[in-house]
Amino acid sequence: MSEKIISQNVSRKNMIEAIRDALDVTMERDDNVIVFGEDVGYFGGVFRATEGLQAKYGKSRCFDAPISELGIIGAAVGMGAYGLRPVPEIQFADYILPAYDQIASEAARLRYRSSGEFTAPMTIRTPTGGGIYGGQTHSQSPEALFTHVAGLKTVIPSNPYDAKGLLIASIEDDDPVIFLEPKRLYNGPFDGHHDRPVTPWSEHAASEVPDGHYTVPLGKAAITSEGSDVTILAYGTMVHVAQCAAEETGIDAEVIDLRTLLPLDEETIEKSVKKTGRCIVVHEATKTSGFGAELMAVVQELCLYSLEAPIIRITGWDTPYPHAQEWEYFPGPARVGDALRKVMGE
Repeated sequence: MSEKIISQNVSRKNMIEAIRDALDVTMERDDNVIVFGEDVGYFGGVFRATEGLQAKYGKSRCFDAPISELGIIGAAVGMGAYGLRPVPEIQFADYILPAYDQIASEAARLRYRSSGEFTAPMTIRTPTGGGIYGGQTHSQSPEALFTHVAGLKTVIPSNPYDAKGLLIASIEDDDPVIFLEPKRLYNGPFDGHHDRPVTPWSEHAASEVPDGHYTVPLGKAAITSEGSDVTILAYGTMVHVAQCAAEETGIDAEVIDLRTLLPLDEETIEKSVKKTGRCIVVHEATKTSGFGAELMAVVQELCLYSLEAPIIRITGWDTPYPHAQEWEYFPGPARVGDALRKVMGE
């Protein structure tokens, strides 16, 4: 599946506006697209990602749900089985666990258990990650819980352009997609320097979002910075942290934005690591059994004889997400920079 862009007109948008635009485009093109969740209707969502959709499409296509994540996702599974394309929102990824059984046991397996008679063409949107002083209940990164489930696709955009294109592709996909939105990136790119002024998306090239319908293919990574010394595998907020660390250390790093964790673009990873001979992996989530372990295994399997140094991963700690020590937990450019120097033997 190649990237498809129909409109040549572009507008500068932040990630929230790009996500809202994707929902608007798909709802306008397909009456079967239904948006619902806690506060997403009249209020427009806690981050305003669904603002104006209820007024435009009515209360039957954009509506509020009770505070029951299990009920929201269970209803969405039924909607999908009977021909709708639901886009439920879980207000924060931290609260998705009550719905995990419906996601893993029902949505992910519906095509298989029905021999293809039923599918679950649903896209679950939820804000993820830290860097917003949200503490342990509003900062977690649960992506590895979903990449472990056969039948699910897991997507994490890092910029407005990708957010819109990936969300449209997810909604149009005939299987369930977990669409994780790094909330620290909603209003601007974040390089991990929390003590500096926020940079708005309007100053970033990836804020140029085509009007109308376009898709970014699921399962295709993007090389955001080319380099020859080391490959950095990252996604979400960590893409910007990785680029900052490479610039500050002066190491010629190739930064790969995975964009989709499942399906994973192994071809791009293999080509890059075989070129550079070194690899580091960066993610916010806790270290043990995080998706970084899977990435390291993939690199070992595909590129072992090309590696000139052990793979290094930089992650959150194996603790609950702290409030008072957030920036010690959050993998910033200093920690990534130390890993870059280590892998280079400096």
